[in-house]
Amino acid sequence: MPPAGMAATDEEAATAMCTTGHQRMTSVLLCCGAVAGPWFLVVVALQEATRTGFDPGRHPLSLLSLGGLGWLQVTNFVVTGLLNLAFAAGLRRRRMRAGALPLAGHGFGLIVAGVFVRDPGNGYPPGIPAPVAASWHHVLHGAGAVLAFGSLIGACAVFARRFAVRGNRGWAGYCGGTGVALAALLAATRAPALESPALHLAAVAGWLWASALAAYFLVSLRDLPTEMGNSVSRNGELARPERGTRVSECVTRAAAQCERTNSWPDR
Repeated sequence: MPPAGMAATDEEAATAMCTTGHQRMTSVLLCCGAVAGPWFLVVVALQEATRTGFDPGRHPLSLLSLGGLGWLQVTNFVVTGLLNLAFAAGLRRRRMRAGALPLAGHGFGLIVAGVFVRDPGNGYPPGIPAPVAASWHHVLHGAGAVLAFGSLIGACAVFARRFAVRGNRGWAGYCGGTGVALAALLAATRAPALESPALHLAAVAGWLWASALAAYFLVSLRDLPTEMGNSVSRNGELARPERGTRVSECVTRAAAQCERTNSWPDR
């Protein structure tokens, strides 16, 4: 055992570097989730304010994918979906697989909804009549939207339960209330006059909830110690790896320790 204060060995340095790098990468992935919602909503708001003939009260936001500038909203859907997939990966790194799965479904649904555009409708784009029968890409767009919203409702249920188990009533209520609101808003879309307002409200409530959740876990991650790879003995000295221990083995153990430490903070 080296005396207290001795510089870390190569193995210890590699372990600390691995755990710090693991935490930094997790932070980047959670940041993606934190910016996804605001990014999507700001891009939509800018388009709605500048598109000729577009009325948010009558036209669902997915109609922005049509017309000469439709590629902007297509890109918006795809980028937001990728950001949410990154968020799901960050949750998985924090050993929250049950919550990561529905958020990954949400991200994938957004990508599908972006790649396959819906048919014209309600007079938008101007001068283009609505088709008599739904096209194949309209059907796939609808399937992507159902997956995106349905997965988000599932994520709300998962995290409402987890926060409730841990005694965090505020976040449990926020998650549960958002899930109920999303379900009610999606039901309201069955009425043609309510389709567009309900979808807009659902996007605002759901997308911002997901980003707030990512910000919560990002803050809790940054509160954790940054050098979790250094093991400490009872007398406060650095525990030296056994002779012959390979750096790769230290790295593997450090990554596992980092995952355990980051798994679910009680905040």
